[in-house]
Amino acid sequence: MAFRRTLAAATLALTAACATTSQQVKPTTTVATAAPVPAAPAPEPQAAPEPPNRKDEQARALFVEAVAAYEAGDYAKAEQGFRAVLEKAPQSLNAQFNLGVIAERQGRPADAQAAYEKVRFLEPGHVPTLLNLGRLYRVQERYADAIALYETGLKSPGHEHEASLLNNLTVAYRLAGKHELAEATARRVLARHPDDAEAYKNLALVYYDQGRYRLAELVLANARKLDEKDPGIYNNLGMIYLKLEDRGRALAQFQKAVSLDERFAPGHLNLGAMALAWRDYAGAERSFSKAVELEPGSSEAWLYYAYSLDGQKGRDAQKGLKAGEAFEKVLSLRADQPEALCGAGWAYAVERTGWDKAEGFLQRCKELGSTSAQDKQMIDAKLQGLAAMRKNAPPQPAAEEKPNTDNPAAVGGSGSLLDKVSDEAAQQEGVPPQEAAPSGEAAPEQNPPNTSGGPAAEPSSEAPRAE
Repeated sequence: MAFRRTLAAATLALTAACATTSQQVKPTTTVATAAPVPAAPAPEPQAAPEPPNRKDEQARALFVEAVAAYEAGDYAKAEQGFRAVLEKAPQSLNAQFNLGVIAERQGRPADAQAAYEKVRFLEPGHVPTLLNLGRLYRVQERYADAIALYETGLKSPGHEHEASLLNNLTVAYRLAGKHELAEATARRVLARHPDDAEAYKNLALVYYDQGRYRLAELVLANARKLDEKDPGIYNNLGMIYLKLEDRGRALAQFQKAVSLDERFAPGHLNLGAMALAWRDYAGAERSFSKAVELEPGSSEAWLYYAYSLDGQKGRDAQKGLKAGEAFEKVLSLRADQPEALCGAGWAYAVERTGWDKAEGFLQRCKELGSTSAQDKQMIDAKLQGLAAMRKNAPPQPAAEEKPNTDNPAAVGGSGSLLDKVSDEAAQQEGVPPQEAAPSGEAAPEQNPPNTSGGPAAEPSSEAPRAE
């Protein structure tokens, strides 16, 4: 996959803030009783029963301290605290769940998944865990696994009509290309909950995928009547207007989205993508840097952040080195990302201190099955040039083989970022995953009524049900 070609396309690949409910499920700050943390709106702190012994009392105190550390942004201390809680109360659902949320916030999806799986072992029907784990599956494009997870959750007693699970199931069906099932599931939510804005947003995206843009716009108008302060609605309207080639109106919608919620990552992604489309690399860098700050585990956000830096390396070699580091971050999240692999090689080649890495990445890029013969020739020429320059003193920075961005695809055109509802943003649609301690929106484009973010409940004096 030639980096020189992908930058032009990716530049325009606005991450469409997709639709509905699925940010990161936020941790709960409740003092837990044996019952699992509620999945819908951020759980309210519950009054804990009198601790039957000193050990439970100590666990509660540790939990409160860990929540405070999370709220202060000290994730290392929060993690240490929740682990200490588990030493005293091994079956604490909420402490274990919060470890998963912290891992997500730190960009450690594998650790997050492991933590959520432990919660499922203790309580298979724990809805916040199903939401967060399903979102991780979607980010990994494991749509069948996400669908199976939600369908299993809906079979749990009392959850047959759980709107958050149904909304996320709608998203998973849509991402898997099962639009009829997605539409039917969204309508199933609306039949029982006619005021569910998330269901309208999901239904609009189904129509968006099918190219029925005016119908999607109409459905989103219904969602906006129900929740006029939901940034995801405006974000999705922006995507629709891009498809209708009304870029000014699209830009206004994305700006509206982030004005309603400055932590709304999809809006920043889309603003950055529009800036890339107009070759405003500095502006794109500002938007994407905010996106990666909000979503450190998003490979898509890091990829476009890298593109924005790479576009400035001709005037500032340090930007090229930073671009290389950003491409490496993408690879740490998605080792199979060819654009990042090749991009790192070309980015590092801009300055002598990056030549060693450049040679390694370019060689690996050359070996990819998706790299064309023409690109292989260019890589060979670059490698020979680097070798020759190593012999010169003083060495001069390598002449950069800049990706071809002279004729970028039209914004919203085929294959562009603006053209699709971004996979990662879309993967996060559905019900917002809950986070470990309080607040902190996740990347999806919406702010469902399902999670406002409090840390997970404290350890319970009774052991939760284990199955």
